[in-house]
Amino acid sequence: MGAAPREKGVGMDAALSDALVLAGDRRRGERPRVRRAVCLRRRRIRRRAAPRSARVRRRGPRGLDRRARGHSRRLAIPGSILGPGSPPVWSLRRGRYTSFPMDTVNAAATAESRIPAAPRRVEAVWLGRIGYDRALVLQREAAARAAKGGPETLLLLEHEPVFTLGRNASAADVLFTPERRRELGIELVEADRGGKVTYHGPGQLVGYPILNLDPDRRDVRRYVRDLEEVLLRTLSDFGVSGGRSAARERVSSVWVGNDKIAAIGVHISRWITTHGFALNVTEEPLPYFRGIVPCGISDGGVTSIDRVLGRHPEVREVVAPLVARFAEVFGRETEIVRT
Repeated sequence: MGAAPREKGVGMDAALSDALVLAGDRRRGERPRVRRAVCLRRRRIRRRAAPRSARVRRRGPRGLDRRARGHSRRLAIPGSILGPGSPPVWSLRRGRYTSFPMDTVNAAATAESRIPAAPRRVEAVWLGRIGYDRALVLQREAAARAAKGGPETLLLLEHEPVFTLGRNASAADVLFTPERRRELGIELVEADRGGKVTYHGPGQLVGYPILNLDPDRRDVRRYVRDLEEVLLRTLSDFGVSGGRSAARERVSSVWVGNDKIAAIGVHISRWITTHGFALNVTEEPLPYFRGIVPCGISDGGVTSIDRVLGRHPEVREVVAPLVARFAEVFGRETEIVRT
């Protein structure tokens, strides 16, 4: 007799019945479909709960990604430069620069070049005869003003007798003994300018340009050559034909034949200039050069406007022509504000 068909029950009987069915299926070699489905479902759940790989889960801090988002960084071109009808602002996306069309760049450069730069103003001050230490203080004060964007200054003066030692000077360049210097009333001071030893004293026009060479004249050699040009043009105004020397040891100075008539020694810090030049006007300073090896040059002499012309000009007579030539060479509005 065959087994009676089983009815589907509920409750505990139903659970036992299902278990027997599953067991019977397994004994007959049938696949336990219900249990496999449950296992697949559980496996899927376990997969989802498993942590992702380090490469996938690596993230930066909350907020912006480590790479800049599309609208977080922008490159703006001022409308005052591009003018009306300018192209839209260009974005910097994903930390990479986008390229500008050349017509946009050229338009910006052309518009900017049309903006006239305000000429710099230099205040030229005639101080008369002062000591070297006092002149150093005035230079530092003027340099601080220029560094803060204030007016530039051209200090013009005569010094009391002094030998100044530049950074390249040595004791052998001073020939006068301390006793002889005291007898003549000559100071001996160290200076933070370039060059070797020189003399400053009455009869000599000393100029200390306090300028900011940034951004248009950031070239030390050009600056020194411009100072030479100012002196050459000033000498020409008085009928003196001066020139530069091609010899390496004679650079940074102005010569008349084999005789030096003007010396240059400068200091530049963060493109602010101090120290400057000294022009022999009268014959008064010339004997004092016997106490030194001027600028380390032993095979040349010294001269002055007075000696070349055979007349005795006052130092103050040279101030106005020199200021005019200075403005001409440096392209700055230069005005004598005090004499």
